[in-house]
This record gives sequence, C-alpha cells and structure tokens, in this order.
Amino acid sequence: MSEIPPDHPRYLSLKERHEIIEGMHQKIVAEAGLIAHGRGEAFDYLLGEKTPEYALIQEEAAVATLLLAKHPVLSINGNVAIICPNELVALAEKTNAKLEVNLFHRTKERETNIETVLKNAGAKEVLGVNLGKKAKTIPEITHKRRIVDPDGIFIADVVFVPLEDGDRTMALKKMGKTVICVDLNPLSRTSVWSDITIVNHVRRATQEMVELADKLKKHTKEKLASIIKSYDNNYMLKESVKFMSSRLLELSKQQLKEG
Repeated sequence: MSEIPPDHPRYLSLKERHEIIEGMHQKIVAEAGLIAHGRGEAFDYLLGEKTPEYALIQEEAAVATLLLAKHPVLSINGNVAIICPNELVALAEKTNAKLEVNLFHRTKERETNIETVLKNAGAKEVLGVNLGKKAKTIPEITHKRRIVDPDGIFIADVVFVPLEDGDRTMALKKMGKTVICVDLNPLSRTSVWSDITIVNHVRRATQEMVELADKLKKHTKEKLASIIKSYDNNYMLKESVKFMSSRLLELSKQQLKEG
C-alpha cells in the first residue's frame, strides 16, 4: 500500500481494493468476489463514496429490526470478512446477534479462514463452520449457500445478508424470515426482495449501524416498532434511484461546463 499516498482522493477505495485482492490470496475471498467488489465500486461512484441521507433511514430501520428480533443472525461471506470484520463483530454484540459464515464458493479452508478473521476481530462464537452432519439446508436452493447452521440462520427470525445473492434472499423470505441486505445496486433482485435494503457501501453502513445501535438501544420496544412500521422499502429504493440519477445528471452538467 506504500505506492498509494494517504492524501490520494480515493485512498480508502484503493486501499480496500488491495485488501480484497490480498484476501483472495489468503483464501478468504473467492475469485468471483473481486468482480462483485468492482461492480459495487461503480455504484459507489454514483453516491460520491459518501453516505446519502436516505441510507441513514434504511440503516435505522435495519438496526431497530435487529434489536427487536428474537434470533437475529449476521450472514458473513469472504468480502465482508475482509472489508468490515470489526464492525460486524461489534454490531452482532450490540444487537445480540449471531455471526454465521455462509458462502457460495464454499470450502472448509475458506470457512476456517473467515472464522479466524472474525475471532481476531473479537468474535467469541462463529457459526457455520465445519457443520458436517448437523448442517441444515434452505429449501429451493441447490448451491452451497443452502448449507446453514441449525443454531443460526436455520432458526433465525431476522437475517442480515450484506452483499447477498438474490435467490437465497427469496428463499429465506419463503421460510418466513425478515431479510435485511446491503446492496449498492438498488435494482438488484436482492434489493427488491429484501424487507429492508441499505443502498450504501457495506463498510460505511456497518460503521453507522454500530453507532445507531448504541442510540436505539435506549429506546423502548414500542419506539423501535414504530420506526419499523413507518419504514417503506419500495419508497426508499425509489429515493436511492432518484439520488443516483440526480447526481449523475449533476456530474454530467459539470463535465460539460468544464469541457
């Protein structure tokens, strides 16, 4: 990272890109995870690589939902294990949620490596590792994301799935679970099918959710329920699309003036 000066305007983004690459070499991130990360970067450009106001509303509803859940679980893949392990561990602790490794490109080596990353970040327990015969499966899913922990996602009422694939989101909803996702693409299947979609970078989102958890934990259950009741995911997705569209138009006008 010495070749990227800290005063570079995109220092954090470039630093994160290198961390993802290193995570692949360490058998934490799948090769396909690099493509997914690059796709997310493109959408984050449209946000100005900053958290918009609408995302704070999405994050508040998400944290309120986690706090009211009986069995909340944070689903962890390789990318988020590299990008925001400390935030995920802190969020799990503050919302009394479980951490569970769940992978599309699943290998025992990656399971164990991600478990190590989370434990190094302070996690006392990590589910979804070396399940063997006790593994449960999500109906209608044929790939390895169907494999879940009987003490985690399988019995969860709320599942937080940052950087998710759409088919599992729908399958989880069919199981009666509330799904919260982080997805920089507001038009993806995951975004559209989730109960609460946070259209923001996962690092910023989880950092802000940790801060919100400290604030919202002081609220009554009735207040938390009212936050959730007033939340409309379809409306908030429209707001995120409007924000991206207006910012893109703004940027194009600036470029034309400069040209």
